[in-house]
Amino acid sequence: LIFTAFGPPSPLNYGVFFLTLVTYLTTVFANFILMLVIYCDTSLHKPMYIFVFNLAINGLTGCSAVLPVIMNYLVDNVKNISYTGCLLQVFFVNFYGSSGYGLLTVMAYDRYVAICKPLQYHTVMTPVKVKLLLAVVYTSTICFLGVQVYFTSNLPLCGYTVNKLFCDNLAVVSLSCVKSAFVDIYGLFGVVIFVVLPPVFVIMSYIRILLICLRASANAKQKALKTCAPHLITFMNFLSASLFSVIYNRYNNFLPKEVNVFISVHFIMLPPLLNPLIYGIRTEQINKSFRKLLQKRVFGLEFPV
Repeated sequence: LIFTAFGPPSPLNYGVFFLTLVTYLTTVFANFILMLVIYCDTSLHKPMYIFVFNLAINGLTGCSAVLPVIMNYLVDNVKNISYTGCLLQVFFVNFYGSSGYGLLTVMAYDRYVAICKPLQYHTVMTPVKVKLLLAVVYTSTICFLGVQVYFTSNLPLCGYTVNKLFCDNLAVVSLSCVKSAFVDIYGLFGVVIFVVLPPVFVIMSYIRILLICLRASANAKQKALKTCAPHLITFMNFLSASLFSVIYNRYNNFLPKEVNVFISVHFIMLPPLLNPLIYGIRTEQINKSFRKLLQKRVFGLEFPV
């Protein structure tokens, strides 16, 4: 398959390559530091931070499946990808999006239990329950995408040019010689399960939280806001990136090339970059743990924080 969205190597391409490289390295570094802080501090081995840890892994999966390939095509004359490589990219990009929504959904459930049922929190969000929720997110995503990619791979191809920056399922299906009703319906079912329902569940959770906060004291409201703000900001960031992705998939042929480039990488690049910054800055306990880790491991000192 040949990507036609990339032009020949040019000074502009090299500039975009450098910017993408800096962004990718920053993303990897920020998520690695976040994961390291959570792993090293046993006080952070709680449901909320375990989900944040998995969200960081998810972000690294998404950007690593796409950005290195894009950087290569920006400076290389050859813009080809094998069909197997394209299908693998489809799988990992969709895994990033679907499991990302799943993780944000269980994180909303965690916040709902913590605020609306604080006395029952430790009996509800047990280590076994946390592992079960993560298993459901990952297993359902892998099984669904495995079936989707399998049936997509069996479609005969009549075209070999992909007018996008990376492979996605819609792009591959559009190259098929035949129109498969099953693939279309299965894809629509996946959109409903993994893209539509999670935001509905998150919104319902926050409505319940809001109703509880309206009856709470000013101090309790402030505490609830501080607890929910990082997740809410992360969710809105992911949701907006998803909407950009939908616009890109449906209208990329009618938009200027520069707009297409921005929209296509927004979903892959921004959430993984911003999530560790949001949780590192907005979450006081992670902030304190990071400073402690920095003092002990880098400077060999320990100051009150």
